[in-house]
Amino acid sequence: MTSTPTVPAVPLPARHSAGCPFGPPPAYTEAAASAPLTRGDLPGGDSCWLATGYAEVRTILSDRRFSADIRHPSFPLLVAGDREQITATPSFLNLDDPEHARLRRMVTGDFLVKRVQAMRPDIQRIVDEALDTMTDGRTEADLVADFALPVPSLVICLLLGVPYEDHEFFQGVGRTLLSNASTSEQRLAARDEMLEYLEGLATRKRAEPRDDIISRLAVRDDLTPREVASTGILLLIAGHETTANMISLSTALLLDRPEQIARLADPAALPGAVEELLRHLTIVHTGVARVALEDVELGGTTVRAGEGVIAMLSTANRDEEVFGGADRLPVDELDLDRDARRHLAFGFGVHQCLGQPLARAELQIALATLFRRLPGLRLTVPRDELAFRTESFIYGMRSLPVTW
Repeated sequence: MTSTPTVPAVPLPARHSAGCPFGPPPAYTEAAASAPLTRGDLPGGDSCWLATGYAEVRTILSDRRFSADIRHPSFPLLVAGDREQITATPSFLNLDDPEHARLRRMVTGDFLVKRVQAMRPDIQRIVDEALDTMTDGRTEADLVADFALPVPSLVICLLLGVPYEDHEFFQGVGRTLLSNASTSEQRLAARDEMLEYLEGLATRKRAEPRDDIISRLAVRDDLTPREVASTGILLLIAGHETTANMISLSTALLLDRPEQIARLADPAALPGAVEELLRHLTIVHTGVARVALEDVELGGTTVRAGEGVIAMLSTANRDEEVFGGADRLPVDELDLDRDARRHLAFGFGVHQCLGQPLARAELQIALATLFRRLPGLRLTVPRDELAFRTESFIYGMRSLPVTW
C-alpha cells in the first residue's frame, strides 16, 4: 500500500459547473472516475486525502480510527484562518465520543421518528400558511424567500424555542458561517454574535423554561451556557439551511423534469421519491472532514495516522455499483422510482444527521403540497439564468422565480 498520489490534487473546495448545476463539482466527479482515493489541496496550504467511493466514504464515517474532532492539530479545514480560533467552540458534530455522545444524547429525543410524526400536523399547517401567504393576490414569487426558507425556519424555531421574528438575524449569520467566501474574521465575528444571542436566550429560558429544546438544555446543571449555545447554533442553522436548500433545489430540478412530478402525488411513492432527491442532490457538496488516528488501508491506499480525509458524500451517492442497475437510469440522472435508501446524504455512523426524520417529513409535506396546490408551477426565467449559491458549504439557490 502507498500514500503516493497518482492523479493531480484537487483544489478544495472545488467549484461547481454552470452547465450542470444539480450535480457535484466536476473536479470531484473526475477524481471519482480515477480512483476512490485521491489528493486534495486545502485553502490554508495543507493537503489531505479526498475519498469519493461509496465504500470508502462509509468506512471513514463509521470507523473509530477516523476522528471527527476538529480540535485535532491535523484536522483538515476547508477554510483558511487561525486554526485555534476556528476550532475554539465545536458543536457535538465536530467532537468524538464520549463528548459527542454526551451532548448529542441530550437532544436525540426531540428528533425521534415518533416525535416528528406527532409534529406533522404542525408542519402541514406551516406549509399551507406559507403557500397561502405566497399566493395571496399574486401570480409570481421567489420560491426561496417566500416558501423554501420560511417553512423550515418556522419549524426549527418552533422546536428550539427561538423567536421567529429573529429569523433575518440568524439566517444572515448562517449565510456568513456557511460561506467559503467569508473571511476568517467575518466568520468568527458571526459565530461570536450567534453564541452571544443564544447564550442570552438560554439565560432567559432558564428563568422561565417552556416546552422547547433550548429550555430543556438551559435548565440542565451539567451544561455550560456556551455548550447550550454551541448546540443551538448547530441545530438552528443546520435545521433550516439544509431543508430550505433541498426544497428549492428539488423544485427547480423537478420543474426541469416535469414527467416525474406525478410520483409526489402518490402517498406510497412519496417517501422513496424524497430519498432519491436526497441522493441525487446531496447538498453537502464540500464533503465531511475526518483525520486518521492510526494507519488505515482504504481503497488500495494507506492513509497514515495524522492525515486528513474529506469524505465526498455527493460522489459516493453516485456510485454506479451501489445505485446503478440495468433497469435504472444512470446514477447522474434523477429517477424517483430508484431504491435510494442506502444513500449517504445524511452522513453515516454515529455522527449522521440527527435531524433526518424531521428533514424527511418537511420535504415530503412541502414538496407534495406545493405541486398539489400549484399544478401549473413553472419558472419565469430560463434555467441557465437561475442563481445558485456556489460559495456555500451547503449548496443551494439564491432565488427561484416562479409563476403558477
